[in-house]
Order: sequence, then structure tokens, then C-alpha cells
Amino acid sequence: MRLLFICSRNKWRSLTAERLFDDHAHYEARSAGTEPGARVRVTAGHLGWADTIFVMERRHADRLRERFAGELQGKALVVLRISDNYPFQDPALVALLRQKLLELLPLF
Repeated sequence: MRLLFICSRNKWRSLTAERLFDDHAHYEARSAGTEPGARVRVTAGHLGWADTIFVMERRHADRLRERFAGELQGKALVVLRISDNYPFQDPALVALLRQKLLELLPLF
């Protein structure tokens, strides 16, 4: 299963989430950001690749719907509700991501 994680700049939250799936047997993960200055900016190709799309905040989902309505058809879009208060791979962020994803991904 292919997972796409989205935040604003793809530097902290979504990149941390992607790293949780490095070498995972059942999931492949990528990450991107919604802002013009993102490390990797989300494209239609990212959305087409993904089976499930996780966004950190509702505003990220809104931006995706505005820019990529067609590409989101038939895709699962999940809002994790994780605010931009954590640096990259912060242990508290990792724990929060694990807690939320355990409820949503049976093989995590």
C-alpha cells in the first residue's frame, strides 16, 4: 500500500512520517508539502501514486481539494490533526504519529 504524507513545507511532520516507513514490509511512503517553498512540493503525480493520503491539518486537505480535485477522486484523504509544533523526528512527534497511524493502518 502506498502512503503519501502532506504538510506545509515537507521538512518536519510529513518527512518524519515518511521515515517511519523506511524498509516497511507492507507500506511504501512518500511525503510532500503544499507551500511553494516546500522541500518537495506536492504534484498530481504524487496523488496518482498514493493509495491513501494523510494530511497534517485540515488546511492541507483544503489546499489539495482546491488544486487537485480530479486527482483526489476515489482516494482516501485522512486529516491527522497534528499541528506544526515539532521539529524533524522529534520523539513526541514520532509517538503521536505512531499512535494515530496504529488506529488507521492494520499492518503498522
